[in-house]
Amino acid sequence: MRILALETIDLTGSLAALDDGRLVFSTDLDPQLRSAQSLAPAVELLLQTVGWKSADVQLVAVAVGPGSFTGLRVGVTTAKLFAYAVGTAVLGVNTLEVIAAQVPPENTDLWALIDAQRNQVFAQRFIRPSNGASPSAWQAHDQTLLLDNTAWLAQLSPGQAVSGPGLSKLASQLPNDVVIIDRQLWMPKAATVGLLAWRQFQSGRRDNVFSLAPQYFRPSAAEEKNAAEKNSAPLPAPANNGPKK
Repeated sequence: MRILALETIDLTGSLAALDDGRLVFSTDLDPQLRSAQSLAPAVELLLQTVGWKSADVQLVAVAVGPGSFTGLRVGVTTAKLFAYAVGTAVLGVNTLEVIAAQVPPENTDLWALIDAQRNQVFAQRFIRPSNGASPSAWQAHDQTLLLDNTAWLAQLSPGQAVSGPGLSKLASQLPNDVVIIDRQLWMPKAATVGLLAWRQFQSGRRDNVFSLAPQYFRPSAAEEKNAAEKNSAPLPAPANNGPKK
């Protein structure tokens, strides 16, 4: 199965081509450009590099969040348009699962972390099973959480591992008894997106090209502002129907 994988959870990102679970080629997007400018030309160049036509792609894999609102919209929209245009399958992959999949197998208890701005993080805890499953397998301990930085730091336990781009602002505040994964593994990579999508596709998971959407896990700033304005709007004055008889 030929797979085109996209990752644009931040201002830039990466993309990759895989043949089943084997990486064929991967590249980072131009860091001087936003993904909205660089992604489409990079996809075209990648296909030329590996010698594929658009119609050769059998699965488009994309990181669907959490992440930045703009980056996720660009990646998911591009994946859907490509899949629809060539009539191929599309599959969205949770970004925190991607981060976890890049962690070395000797770590068995992990927090994956993405900066959510406003002194908050998107975080999810993963446990590596001890039942003979693949050493690359993780089980989510809970759902994706949106936490204040201090609240997340308070949940850490000795011996747990931590990884993800959310550590860029918090690494200096971490307790000495937690394991910090190599910084080169913090950012989710398109190659890992493609590998996870291939595994999930083989297990029967499918996404609909029309209904696939980014997973923001929080309202946008504009939505929060509109909700606050509605909640603070004064109540209308009671109708004046004249003096009572």
